Amino acid sequence: MKFKQLVVAGLMLSIASFAKAAPNSEFVVKDIKIEGLQRVALGAALTYLPVNVGDEMNSFRIAQLIRSMYSSTHFESIQILRDGNVLLVRVQERPTISNIEFEDNDDIKDEQLQESLDGNNIVVGEPLDKTMLTQVENGLKDFFYSIGKYNADVTAIVTPLPRNRVDLKLLFEEGDAASIEQINIVGNSIFTDEELLEQVELQFDTPWWDFLSETRYQKQTLTGDMETITSYYKDRGYLRFNIDSTQVSMTPDKEGIYITLNVDEGEKYNISEVELIGDLLGFEEYLKLVLPIREGQLYNQAQVTYTEEYISKYLGRYGYAYPTVTTIPDINEEDKTVKLVLSVDPGKRIYVRRINFEGNVSTADEVLRQSVNQMEGSWLSNDTLEVSKNSLSRLTYMEKVDFETVRLPGEEDKVDVNFTVKEQASGSFNAGIGYGDRTKLSLQAGIQQDNFLGTGKRVAFNVSTVSYQKSVQLSYTDPYFTIDGISLGGSVSYSEFDGSSANLIQYNSKQFSVGTNIGYPIDQYNRINFGLTYSNVELFQNQPYVQTIRFNNQFIDPNDPDAAINYYSFLASVAWSRSTLNRGVFPTAGSSQRASFGVTTPNSDVNYFKSEIDAKWYFPLSRNQRWSFLARLKMGYGNGYGDVDGIDQILPFTQHFTAGGADTLRGFENNTVGPRGVYVNPNAVVTDPSGRPILGNPENDSIQISRRSLGGNAMLLGGVELIVPTPFVEVDFDNSVRTSMFIDVGNVWDTEFDYDRYKDLTVTQQYEDDALIDYSDPSLYRASGGISVQWLSPMGPMVFSFSKVIQERQGDDTKFFTFNIGQTF
Repeated sequence: MKFKQLVVAGLMLSIASFAKAAPNSEFVVKDIKIEGLQRVALGAALTYLPVNVGDEMNSFRIAQLIRSMYSSTHFESIQILRDGNVLLVRVQERPTISNIEFEDNDDIKDEQLQESLDGNNIVVGEPLDKTMLTQVENGLKDFFYSIGKYNADVTAIVTPLPRNRVDLKLLFEEGDAASIEQINIVGNSIFTDEELLEQVELQFDTPWWDFLSETRYQKQTLTGDMETITSYYKDRGYLRFNIDSTQVSMTPDKEGIYITLNVDEGEKYNISEVELIGDLLGFEEYLKLVLPIREGQLYNQAQVTYTEEYISKYLGRYGYAYPTVTTIPDINEEDKTVKLVLSVDPGKRIYVRRINFEGNVSTADEVLRQSVNQMEGSWLSNDTLEVSKNSLSRLTYMEKVDFETVRLPGEEDKVDVNFTVKEQASGSFNAGIGYGDRTKLSLQAGIQQDNFLGTGKRVAFNVSTVSYQKSVQLSYTDPYFTIDGISLGGSVSYSEFDGSSANLIQYNSKQFSVGTNIGYPIDQYNRINFGLTYSNVELFQNQPYVQTIRFNNQFIDPNDPDAAINYYSFLASVAWSRSTLNRGVFPTAGSSQRASFGVTTPNSDVNYFKSEIDAKWYFPLSRNQRWSFLARLKMGYGNGYGDVDGIDQILPFTQHFTAGGADTLRGFENNTVGPRGVYVNPNAVVTDPSGRPILGNPENDSIQISRRSLGGNAMLLGGVELIVPTPFVEVDFDNSVRTSMFIDVGNVWDTEFDYDRYKDLTVTQQYEDDALIDYSDPSLYRASGGISVQWLSPMGPMVFSFSKVIQERQGDDTKFFTFNIGQTF
């Protein structure tokens, strides 16, 4: 409006000036001159003039000329004059914006403000249209009013600069938001005010400690709360429910808000019939069987919406990507029933012309296509696209993946699928330092490239040292060794291990390994891997516990019993894995299972097998999946097979399962759950050829129980977790911070331990709780519960656990608080 007024004023002024300069306003233009140009070129200015030399000039042409020049947005004032037959146009250009500043804005970020200004063409380097400033000021005031800040003010300050430039500053006085003094609901009798107000976000009169409640008035939040109340009624059968009116009143000081909702509840309605009409493509009988709404049920608006979405998604599997499903209620007021007619229009079957990728700077398109199940030329399947998105999201070098379908102009049945990816760092040289309650001080360094030269191949070289282990490893994996997704990889590693520093019995080892593996995809969820690994192990400083004597005796040199033990093995393995998780890190839905079996070849120095199963199931409890339930199960068993030189083989104690700590049983010290080392008085021990100890007179024998564990050849662990929103943390950080309440249960035992041979021996106690228990009994479980917080911080992963032990056994080492912190520099 102000712009129009300015134009009219300019027209009147220009016409008056023209009339004053030329009593006879009609003349033929012999020449045109423009005065006052600074930034705008003369040639550009002439293009805005709807008058040429030779045209006849009159009052209509003057008005037309001024409107055209103002519409160019370059001029602040325009004056039309006549000098003989020369048309003289005097202009004043709009000043150019040199700088834009924002001051005292808290509720709106600078980026949001700049986007708003960009939309109004208020940009640095462009001419300033002062009429738009008023619109911006009023728009920002409206925003503050919508969030309850009725005392807010926005002022645009324009500071002139040399060369027709200006500085623009937006000064904000936000003030405090008005608080809700009271919310009244009028007309409700079925549900009380308290029941309804429990459903909404806006609150009032909250206790001082409930600082998470929203007591500030916000228009958008009130609109959402009204929809919530409406859904609350309609999901419980009240089909006719309606909010007739809403009153929002303000206290004189504009600091308090009173809200009144007038509602009409209506009555309950039951579903009398559900009918499907339209083109159902032959799926009518199946849809009737699986529809979530049924005759005789109470009307539920959420179920109706879900039914519409279900039918649309089902048709989307078969290429009908844009179906229209509409529910038509036929209400019978006499018996308070409603017949639901679901009208289905599947539309045309849609085919994919081309699949495009955007945002992949390092990764080649063909690498990404390996993870996409949707094929070009086939019909569009929404399910297949979602599977493709999840497959891409699981790639370690992808941070974010989205897709959209773009309909082709003039092609009703064809689309392009555009995947937009955001890559994350896939290669790095790193050095790190960390400290944990298990690892103590740790150092690490390495070079890793998960997407080597954009091929998707993984190459890594890592060196690490912790209190109980030093290791170096070189590995290579090609996940796309063939076009069918067969993977090929290999690794070489060397490690030195100190058992006593890892809360295990005293022994030291050096191990060199080299191996290769090949993997085959079964489908988009399942994969099977085969591997072969050669290992050479050296054991020394090994203590003669009854559980280790049998294994050690087959390698001990009688002439040098204190010498190190050496043995080698070829381990052949097969593993099956399945994953439907929605994310690779901090998943909230889906499941993952992995089962593996490994056995050493008969030509190895040690003959044993080992199997493991690890499974997790995530069940989202809310639509936004911030609440989720996790169930975990982990099982393992290993043993020897055959004999060597008449000695039955057993699982090497270096391959035993262990438990305790963050990954297994929280609340117990790392690696301490399970069998402990049993040491028999050497003076009372005689061994048979197989290495088994032959006991003398039990009245004269004694045993000692080690404070350290050696693990066992059998393991069963499980647990449940309730994943909850982390207090004081925004939704955007759910992928980097996780809080859960957990219960862990499990045990590690040794099926080869003969409790009856030692139960009657005297225990020489070093500590008050030293006692022999049946380490072969799987029922001696442990249990704990507590709270865990995991944070993928910029400094590295951090895990904090607060645990209360529910069930422990004699000699267990428990801990209330455990943590692990890593730092990279």
